Amino acid sequence: MTLKHKKWNWALLPVIWSLAWPTMLEQLLQTSVQYIDTAMVGALGTSATAAVGATGTLNWLINGTVAALGVGFLAFIARAGGAGDTKAVSKAASQTVLAVLVCGVFFTALTLSLSGVIPKWMQVDKDIQALASRYFFILYLPMLPRTASILFGTALRAAGDTRKPMAISLGMNAVNVVCNFFLIFPTRRVFLFGQTMTLYGAGWGVEGAAIASAIAFTVGGVWMTVSFLRHPVLQPKRKYIRPDWQVLRPCLKVAFPNMLQRFGTSLGYVVFATMINALGETATAAHTIANTVESAFYIPGYGMQTAAATLAGNAYGAKDKKRMTDLPKLLLLLEIGLMLLSGGMLFMFAPKLVELFSREAAVISLGTTVLRMVAVTEPFYGVGIIIQGLLQGVGDTRTPFVYDLCSMWGVRIVGTLICTVFLHLGLVSAWGCMIGHNLVLFALLLRHYLKGKWNPLNA
Repeated sequence: MTLKHKKWNWALLPVIWSLAWPTMLEQLLQTSVQYIDTAMVGALGTSATAAVGATGTLNWLINGTVAALGVGFLAFIARAGGAGDTKAVSKAASQTVLAVLVCGVFFTALTLSLSGVIPKWMQVDKDIQALASRYFFILYLPMLPRTASILFGTALRAAGDTRKPMAISLGMNAVNVVCNFFLIFPTRRVFLFGQTMTLYGAGWGVEGAAIASAIAFTVGGVWMTVSFLRHPVLQPKRKYIRPDWQVLRPCLKVAFPNMLQRFGTSLGYVVFATMINALGETATAAHTIANTVESAFYIPGYGMQTAAATLAGNAYGAKDKKRMTDLPKLLLLLEIGLMLLSGGMLFMFAPKLVELFSREAAVISLGTTVLRMVAVTEPFYGVGIIIQGLLQGVGDTRTPFVYDLCSMWGVRIVGTLICTVFLHLGLVSAWGCMIGHNLVLFALLLRHYLKGKWNPLNA
């Protein structure tokens, strides 16, 4: 098929890229630190890796629920910005401050109070339950600054500023790496630059990794808050911080279905991880490492999703029908190309990437197998990510909620239950069910997009 120039608005390309690349770089930095964390903890042994990874899916559940609230503010701010309504943008920014305070306090109390029982609920091996519990407790002590980082970062991106969150992520990740280096390992002698040197360390192991992350989250949250309060477009004002339902109602209308979607799918991830944990330490370690490796190859997708949501919201607010038509075609073309490239690289380098985190042959073999399985489906996953971004930008979060929930629980969870519990097929079958979930979601979202239902300006 020949691409005719008149059908492709290439002038949008620099705009898309200017919004996407800082988000991609930010996620790359976050993922690189996750790689370093997993490698450092992996040096302590399989039990340490399993203790850290066993409750990792709960991080998706909690952060995803908070991020869902941010989607409501993103849609409101992007639409108001596109319409040139600066007063509405300022009001929404002030309500974001209120949301940070309420959510931050609530989730701090919830996570800390449940930290002792969560590893038991998730069927973590009894030998590492206490360690997993301590790691989880420390990690969620700074939940208020973590909430600030998520919601204020979303507001900044909705206002078109993706570079400041990227810079903050760079600083936060640097803090995490340095603290990891000194808190995880004990004092030791190393050979460096032709000389033997003493490197001092606390030797706190898994707890040291949790403390390092907690410090980094605090630094990032404070820095993001300062940047948000000083932003010239958002300009949150104290007089607007009390509940304003003219702003909160449309934000919550968008956020609530997205919150249910993320909660439902993240809860599915938790149930999925629980079934994986029941397969033993080797499966848990391979699953944790494979998830860590794969996360780097989602970066093009989620970077482009930020651009899709922001630009679709701007175009909708400005009632620009042409841009609403041109935008998704370019986004999908770019996304498919990027995800084909990332999927190919994941397939080729899977064994070497798993070896970065483990020296055990069984873990390396199992991790490589599941990564190569998922690598061939990356482009399909990327298309779904873009369509969800477009829907978020125009305020439709109900459609992806229904589609994701049905495919998550109907394919991934039920399928994994049958394969692992009744048929005893192991980790490979569980990842096959995960891939099935992603493909069903892709098909449902693509059908919705091709029918034109995503675009409210078509009505």
